Order: sequence, then C-alpha cells, then structure tokens
Amino acid sequence: MAGAAQCGGSAVYRSRDPVRNLRLRVRLQRVAPAGPLLPRAPPPLAGPKPTGKADRAGSAGAVPLGITAASRAGARKPPQDEEEEAEVGWQEKLFSQFEVDLYLNESACQTPLDWQYHEEIQKLEKAGGRKNCRIFTYTDHDRFTNLEELCQKVTDLDHEVPSYLVERMASVRRRRQDRRPVEASSLKTKIITWEPSEEFIKNNHVINTPVQTMYIMGDLGPYGKLGHREYENVLCTIKVDGNGVITVKPDFTDTRGAYRIEVDGEKREVWEYTIENASAQVQPEEEEREQRVFRDLYGRHRDYLSGLVGSDFEMPLPGTLRLFVNGEIVSAQGYEYDNLYVHFFLELPNQWSSSPFQQLSGVTQTCATKTVGWDNVAYFCYPFTVDLFYTQEDEDSLPQWPVLYFEVLSLDFWQRYRVEGYGSLVLPASPGVHVLTIPTWRPVELGTVAEMRRFFIGGSPELEDLTYIRIPSTFKGKHFSRFGFRTETTGSVTFRLYCLQQSKAFLENSALRQRMQSVLDRLGGFSQQSSVYNVLEAFQRARRRMQEARESLPQDLINTSSSTVPHPLEP
Repeated sequence: MAGAAQCGGSAVYRSRDPVRNLRLRVRLQRVAPAGPLLPRAPPPLAGPKPTGKADRAGSAGAVPLGITAASRAGARKPPQDEEEEAEVGWQEKLFSQFEVDLYLNESACQTPLDWQYHEEIQKLEKAGGRKNCRIFTYTDHDRFTNLEELCQKVTDLDHEVPSYLVERMASVRRRRQDRRPVEASSLKTKIITWEPSEEFIKNNHVINTPVQTMYIMGDLGPYGKLGHREYENVLCTIKVDGNGVITVKPDFTDTRGAYRIEVDGEKREVWEYTIENASAQVQPEEEEREQRVFRDLYGRHRDYLSGLVGSDFEMPLPGTLRLFVNGEIVSAQGYEYDNLYVHFFLELPNQWSSSPFQQLSGVTQTCATKTVGWDNVAYFCYPFTVDLFYTQEDEDSLPQWPVLYFEVLSLDFWQRYRVEGYGSLVLPASPGVHVLTIPTWRPVELGTVAEMRRFFIGGSPELEDLTYIRIPSTFKGKHFSRFGFRTETTGSVTFRLYCLQQSKAFLENSALRQRMQSVLDRLGGFSQQSSVYNVLEAFQRARRRMQEARESLPQDLINTSSSTVPHPLEP
C-alpha cells in the first residue's frame, strides 16, 4: 500500500497489488469485566462519538485507549472467550455462532449462498468446530452488507431523519453491477429516452463506482450468551473499488493505541481491540523488479504517445506566414422572416493559398428564430476551420487580407426563399479571440410591386457576384461607383473567430523578425487604427519639414512673416 489520507476516523490507501493479498490482524479483549458502572470518558474532539450496541456501526464508537503496564499486571488473566486474536484475509468468511446455528438447519437455507454456507459449516463441525469465537466476518455477498448499505447514516445525529435524496440514493447499490456487454457494432436507435424506467435511471443516471465491502465483526455478548444479534458490533469496515483504492474504517492502530467499545446492557462492559496490517511485505528484490516493470511499461506508453503526436513540430516554409482560424457563425438577429440560413465563402487575394482539400465555402443549417428582447435571434453555432498560407514575393507590393463574404437567406413552409441580407468580414490581422457583429443590407426596388412579390411568391433582387459587396478583386478601374443602387439595412450576423499565426520569422533574428513585422503591419494597414496612425504620422512629417524650412530662412524674414502669414497647419 502507498499513501494514506485520514478523514472522519477512516483512512484511504491506494495499492497497485492485487487486493487478494490484503490481510488484517485483529485482537479483541475485554478490559473491564462485568461489575460496577464505569465513568464515561468524554469523546475526543476529532474522533467519532462513542456508541453502544444500539449503533450497528460499532467502529464509529471506537476510541483509542492506552493501556499501561501497571494496569495489565494488576488485571486478572482473562478467560479464553474474553481475549481473541484472528488474522483475516480479503473476503475471507469467518462464521459467527448465530450463523452456525442458522445454517445448520436445512429449512433456513433458501438461496444458493445459504446452501454453500450449510455445506461449509458441516465440514467445520466434522473437523472439530470453528476456530474463531467472538471475531467473525461479513463478506460482500452476505445479507448484512446489503442492509448496512441501506441503513447508513449521513450525519452524526442520534435521531437522524433521512431526506428525500438519502432515501433515493439508498436504493442504489454502488457495487458490482451485472451488465450485459454491448456489441461495438450495434447502434443505439434511441438517443433520448423520453420515458425512462426506474431501473434505467438506477443504471445510467447515478455515479456507479464498483465497490466491494467487507465487515470484521465482534460478538460482545456476555459469557455463555454468544450468538445473539443484538451483541454484534462492527470492528472494522474495508471497502475496495476497481481503481485500487482501499478505505479502512477505523484506521490501523499502529502506535496510536487500541480502540475501545462500551457496551450498554445489564452491566456496562468495556472492550478494546487493535487492527494491524498483516499483509506480507514485498522483498527488496521483488520491489525493484516491479519498479523496473512499471518503468518499462510507462516508457513504452510514452513512446506510443510520442509516435502518435510526432517529435517534429510542424512549421511553415521560410518566408511564409500561416494563418489558422477556428471560426463560428454564432447567430443572426434582426431579420424580417423566420427559418434563416447563411451561405458564405472566403476569397483569397494574391499571394495567399490553401491546401487542395481546404473548403473555403459552406452553408449553415436552417435555424428557427426566438424572441430575445426586441429582436428575433437565430442561433446557428456553426463551426468552420480555415488554414491559409501567405508567401511574400515582392516587398514593394501591398498585401491584402482574406475576406469572408456571406449572405443570409430565409426559407418558408412553401419552400420559398428570400435574400435577407449581404455582408462581408475581413479576417482579423491580430491573433487571439475576436467576436464581431457584422451589419447586412439587401438591394430593393422602387414601388410596392417588388415587396408584394417578395411577400407572396418569394424572391427578391440578388447579386450575381457576391464580391460586389465590397470592391471586387477583379476590378481594374480607378473609380467604382454604386450610384443609383438602392439598398435597405437589415439585421446583423455575429461571428466568433479564434485566430492563430505561425511563422519561422518569429523565432529568427531581429532583422528577419522586423521584416516580418513590417509585413504584418502592412497586412493590418487596412484597419481603421492603422489608417489613423498613418494620417497622424503624415501630419508629423509635414510639420517637421515646415520647421526645417523656417530654420533655413533669415531671422528678420521669419519675424516679419510670422506676424502676417499664418502657419499652414494652424487653425
């Protein structure tokens, strides 16, 4: 076992060894025989509250008790039934006197487990009877284990009233479940179960950790009255799950002293017991060999994962900027009709490229709208991914940034579609997360005939080329005029973009890094901030040139001209 965590009088261990190797040594002794009533010791601050036989979980009332040498020397030697020591293995069955009397009677045997115990007890009787007297066990298959799981208390109150959740959870066994294996090739036709049964809820809607439980019990009845259920007390509870986690309650005594149980009856009796880990210790050679096996196993698993991922980090070619965008069309709001969908495509300018398998266009699903505030909103949550490469061929050329064009359409019950709006989006020039809301517009015609046609039979004026939303890349003229082109503002579309940029220039020397930074600055020169920055920088250059010109003139001419001629940059 390795590692232990104490909590609430119990300890949690984790072991990589098979649980069948676990063995415990329990020693039980009566330290105060029948006699006058003894004063009760106050309960410890951090330990559990001592209880008597009324509490079935007697281990919760176990209190460490230190026995001095003088008290042991003065005490009389206890009889055989008042002191007992037993070594118990995991799920090892030790019968109590009550079980021996019960299972010897064939009429009391009903289940296959009862008949198995009947045969084992008959063999014990033929061999001279059971070796244990007061210490016995309940394994994971016994009825006591099932009842204990149903009757466990949640708080430390004497008169606890179970809540609705406690009553419901009490019927769920957090132990082994006999489930039929599901074939991998079989497909589940019912993804959603609208009317789940109680058994379905138990098996699927509760955290079901397989746990095996074992109880080490003590029959603390007076001399000559063994075999009565009311004198049974839990000395130790051991739970083991499938992950190798072992819970021992109470913890091993070690050097902390023995645990004490006070039994209330005609005369108060005090018992003490100790719990020790009697598992066979691993030899140093075996432990070293086991460590080598684990290191070899972990090394192979690490090599396997490295083979899946790869040792070389994928890098773009020198002089190439890689742009990776994980995008999402979040929603569309403010449109006239319902059942909206978005058609989009990405236009790559010169010097931009993508892989042959990269899809640069797509269509979302048709989404009904819901009223949010004053707008009707359609939530698409449609993801898309683009992986682009920019290669700089000429340093003097002005690069352009990719543009995403989109159109919003509606589809009604009669399969009539209408154009709801056009819009465009320039991919952000800076990496990071960007949430952008793009307004849209649609072309309109004069008069009411076009709107009546749009309402009754569908259809509306459309653009033959969506790149005319902006200045098309194929336009070679000096002036692009939309004079006389009538439009109407419609709704807006919200995008969420996660942009990543990758280039070897980010890791190279400062000169190449500045060179790539200049490229990035020119790529972002179309943004509003860059435009304002360029204008301010131009004004500063003009002011410096004017200052140099004034310094080159004679001083008397500057004094004369400054009083009559205003500064060209001054208001």
